[in-house]
Amino acid sequence: MADRARPPAQLPLDLGSAPGFKREDFLETAGNAAALALIDAYPDWPSPVVCLVGPSGAGKSHLAAIFAEAAGAPTVRAADLIAADIPRILAQPALVVEDLAAGHFDEAALFHLLNLAKETGAHVLFTARQPPATFALATADLASRLRAIPKVEIAPADDALLAAVLVKLFADRQIAVDEATIQYLLARMERSVSGAEALVDAIDRAALAARRPVTRAFAAEILREMAAQERDEPGEEE
Repeated sequence: MADRARPPAQLPLDLGSAPGFKREDFLETAGNAAALALIDAYPDWPSPVVCLVGPSGAGKSHLAAIFAEAAGAPTVRAADLIAADIPRILAQPALVVEDLAAGHFDEAALFHLLNLAKETGAHVLFTARQPPATFALATADLASRLRAIPKVEIAPADDALLAAVLVKLFADRQIAVDEATIQYLLARMERSVSGAEALVDAIDRAALAARRPVTRAFAAEILREMAAQERDEPGEEE
């Protein structure tokens, strides 16, 4: 009896299925409702300069993208701020400054930005993992300015949010997944929205390559493969 040939794997094509950063793509929960309300209230903010604070994957960049589109604001990374560039990047009435982290920005440039924003009345949205008021800084006046910036905290993603994100990400790829598979993934995945995005992308690519439906058994295989890859990755040299 001839062996049945296994269907050849097909190469998954990158069809641009990255998650959208539009307002309608944002999933509201109790943990991020205050931050979303702030973005929706623009330009009626408690202060022209505000900061979204939350862990990685909590949705800060998504909210920043919503604000950037609504306000026509350019986006820069805090680590890339240069004093000489501040007048140019604040030529618009609004600005997004992403990833404000202690020790990873030029204090003179940030101080110049805050001063110019105050003079012009520009709206500036910062994102940070830790409250800027906690930063140890060499510039006392800058430390005072950062303490005065109102912050809105975003809670880590909870089960309800992560389950909704998984369902939406699979639906965006037109993949039918049952509740048992969602719950299986939820119990074993990285606890962040970015982790959900990476997981669904890996499952989608593997399913396309293997020409298999996404079942709980198939999802378990991909989780095991991802875990094995992480174990095999070389650590950073000392």
